[in-house]
Amino acid sequence: MVFSSLTFLFLFLPAMLLLYYITPRRGKNAVLFLGSLVFYAWGEPVYVVLMIFSTVLDYTCGHLVERYRGTSKRKIGLIISLCGNLGLLFFFKYADFLTGTINHLAGLSLPKHDLPLPIGISFYTFQTMSYTIDVYRGTAKVQRNIISFGAYVALFPQLIAGPIVRYRDIAEELDTRTHSFDAFGEGARRFVTGLAKKVLLANNIGLLWDAVSKTDVTALTTAGAWLGLIALAFQVYFDFSGYSDMAIGLGRMLGFHFPENFNYPYNSASVTEFWRRWHISLGAWFRDYVYIPLGGNRRGLVRHLFNIVIVWLLTGLWHGASWNYVLWGAWYAAVLLCEKLFLANLLKTLPRFVGHVYTLFVIVFAGALFGFEDIRRGFSFIKVLFGGGAGLINDATRYQLLSYAPLLVICAVASTPLVAWIGRKIAAVNVSHRFREGLLTACDSLRLLGLSALSLAYLISGSYNPFLYFRF
Repeated sequence: MVFSSLTFLFLFLPAMLLLYYITPRRGKNAVLFLGSLVFYAWGEPVYVVLMIFSTVLDYTCGHLVERYRGTSKRKIGLIISLCGNLGLLFFFKYADFLTGTINHLAGLSLPKHDLPLPIGISFYTFQTMSYTIDVYRGTAKVQRNIISFGAYVALFPQLIAGPIVRYRDIAEELDTRTHSFDAFGEGARRFVTGLAKKVLLANNIGLLWDAVSKTDVTALTTAGAWLGLIALAFQVYFDFSGYSDMAIGLGRMLGFHFPENFNYPYNSASVTEFWRRWHISLGAWFRDYVYIPLGGNRRGLVRHLFNIVIVWLLTGLWHGASWNYVLWGAWYAAVLLCEKLFLANLLKTLPRFVGHVYTLFVIVFAGALFGFEDIRRGFSFIKVLFGGGAGLINDATRYQLLSYAPLLVICAVASTPLVAWIGRKIAAVNVSHRFREGLLTACDSLRLLGLSALSLAYLISGSYNPFLYFRF
């Protein structure tokens, strides 16, 4: 089940909210746990067993760590948790990838499992692992109530695609959280904004990338290939940031404060800055549980650069069990190494717009690696980017450009803080407080009603509605 579906909006969510709010405080976590399992089982009834297993595994491992705290035996719980979670992730996500690679290199025909990937496994295994690691480090207290822990693991707002919520982020709110009409309204506004991003922007600009990516490379022009990659960059951003907005909004409606996941990343003037603003929760997870334990930047330049490479190869693999994602991670590792060694200092001496153009080029070009699991087709597409296709531009590309120009402009504006800046300017107008508040409320209400109506109309029409990060 996805948030941008009529089933979720008109059946699951109203029923869940009603049941949650009429349940006494002591039973709310049980409602969340059971309701979240229903949410997950709606699409994958078999793999809900896997989630329950992961919940029991890390709940038990956390208690093992706590029981033997102060002794060498406390590592037992940590090791079991790491092996269990990484073992599940490897088996379901990477075993066939490894088998296929061995078959290709060695000329073998080892059998594959061909099991469907459990939705969201990359997210919830990272979350459950972080719990045991934090209990081991002493930065989080062990959870005594398995129902509350299960509610954390299976929490439906961020279950499928994040943000990656670490246990210590919401530990207090699992036990004591508050609810109010203001918080509910704030959450609803955030949810509607995210829904509009996903349905109105990501889905529609995704049609352009879909058309370009399916065009035979011999018929594709250089301008058309770059236009497609720009569309892909917008699709991924509005798809994923929209989902994060919906998750954060649902969390507020239920009394939780989830971490922000995006901060206008396309406004960045370096790739380093971009990755501080994009998928913030994933970057923080790799920083705290991989980069810093490897030594971070504390063991000399060579080790520092090595740690960056390791983190980015793992980040690429996290996104998918395919060599194109490894190459995508290697591309960003190479660019970030250059910035660490010399490019960042050079960019500081140049006007910010130069860094902005350079960053956008790096990001858009990376889409050619990210968007094609077939590496040979991806390399053929890259050749077209630099003049190896059917010329610079043709009538088909002109038609696509003219057809999508208004949407591209809207996406470009919506990916910047411009709208928020205009809102702040309106809020600062020198008029009476009562008039200003009334004007802001009226504008916000009209905006939300308009976005809601358009999004629902689009969904009812049964149009193109994929979600990219489901496969991760």
